[in-house]
Amino acid sequence: MTIRDRINEFYNRFLSLSGRPEEIARSMALGVFIGVTPTIPFHTALVMVSCLVFRQNITAGMLGATIISNPLTIPFFYLAEYELGIAVLGLDPNPFVLADHDVRAILEIGWHILYPLVVGGLILACLFAVPSYFITRHAVGKLRTRYVEPAEPSP
Repeated sequence: MTIRDRINEFYNRFLSLSGRPEEIARSMALGVFIGVTPTIPFHTALVMVSCLVFRQNITAGMLGATIISNPLTIPFFYLAEYELGIAVLGLDPNPFVLADHDVRAILEIGWHILYPLVVGGLILACLFAVPSYFITRHAVGKLRTRYVEPAEPSP
């Protein structure tokens, strides 16, 4: 599937979403928020559960998570999240060196990576989710007014 096909598929799904623009925008922002967080193996489950709990549109949430979190963007997000987390927490970057090859050493390095990654991820997720709400609300409103058939004049 080419990039053009994927964009067309996204556009068609976006146009077919039902609900008010505000509802779709909230769902999209929730999906974007989850898509930016460093929870890659759980995005689908987290979006579905979150949309059910908060009574949001699951399709819009999945579209938001999918468009923001893909193989091209994930490495950049994870690097930015880690660096942001290190800066916010005032930590030194971890050199990723294992002194021993035991489970405890691996878990300790994992914690030094995971903690700043999650902190930076939550901050970055907010920075992407808030604008995505306003962009989506505006886009849905514009697209719906563009594709609404004009009402027949009354006799």
